[in-house]
Amino acid sequence: MNFSSDNATGVSPQIMAALAAANEGHAMAYGDDGVTKAAEAAFAELFGRELAVFPVTTGTAANALALSALTPPWGQVYCHRNAHIEEDEAGAPELFSGGAKLALLDGAHGKIETETLATALGGAGFGVQHHSQPSALSLTQATEAGTIYRPDEIAALAALAHDRGLSVHMDGARFANALAHLGCSPAEATWQAGIDVLSFGATKNGAMAAEAVIFFDPEAADDFLYRRKRGGHLLSKMRYLSAQLVAYLRDDLWLENARHANARAKTLSQGLAALDGAHLVHPVQANEIFIYLPTAILEALEAGGVGFHRWGPAADGDGGQARFVCAFNTEQGDVDRALQIAQDAA
Repeated sequence: MNFSSDNATGVSPQIMAALAAANEGHAMAYGDDGVTKAAEAAFAELFGRELAVFPVTTGTAANALALSALTPPWGQVYCHRNAHIEEDEAGAPELFSGGAKLALLDGAHGKIETETLATALGGAGFGVQHHSQPSALSLTQATEAGTIYRPDEIAALAALAHDRGLSVHMDGARFANALAHLGCSPAEATWQAGIDVLSFGATKNGAMAAEAVIFFDPEAADDFLYRRKRGGHLLSKMRYLSAQLVAYLRDDLWLENARHANARAKTLSQGLAALDGAHLVHPVQANEIFIYLPTAILEALEAGGVGFHRWGPAADGDGGQARFVCAFNTEQGDVDRALQIAQDAA
């Protein structure tokens, strides 16, 4: 019963089959192959516009390289205090940008409010040589709290950022889970709402190792070929990376996988939240659950072989926080067994 992370799951059978098919014969190296061209065309169709696509292997690389294209070394990138680029990327954005600074913003349930951003920009010191210069805003979708920005919320933040000359980046490691919840088009949740560059994730949702940096203005990506190469993410056998992305988008597999994960998370969260002494820490809108549980339930789940993470402050005598994550292949039987263990302990 693994609810520890969607990184701990396997690969969608359709994607594994695509990798096997891509292994037949020979293909030109460094992205000069037909599979990579097909991936580029698939993304253009998905978002309904001309764009520039750069496959990479990790979400950290996607974020760090994307932000390096949006900020100079003396720049400042605004993000939520708990954003992945701040807490889980070991300084990669600062490294690849040559020293740009992350400016951390607070916000309930992992989301930045327009008022918070406006206040930060109001005291940012634009044009003052002693200050880092505001250069970009980075939004996480779905957030590190498992919550989701609506398109109108994205548009308001992007408009404010653009008005002050900032570019807008989206960390979409769980973009599919967000879209499955929103029910809108990929375009409505990104470039139509003002997103300039998207880190499009697939690894957490059924790929083996595949992400993509997407520039919605191809002209803004002129030097990204060199950034990707210099960062070590230009694969010589790019077809194996691109094949994953083609299969991921084909027949809406990416949304089907995300809907499955979200649905399992909804069922699990509702069952856990109904227990005496339990309460959700954040709304469950994607595939992550953050919940406060009594100590007896936490210990029973661990003893019963349920994989999850203790989260936040250490548990006291009355309980503690935990994080559960559902994936594209989480089985209903595992959800039922975990809930039965928790209910018996309660």
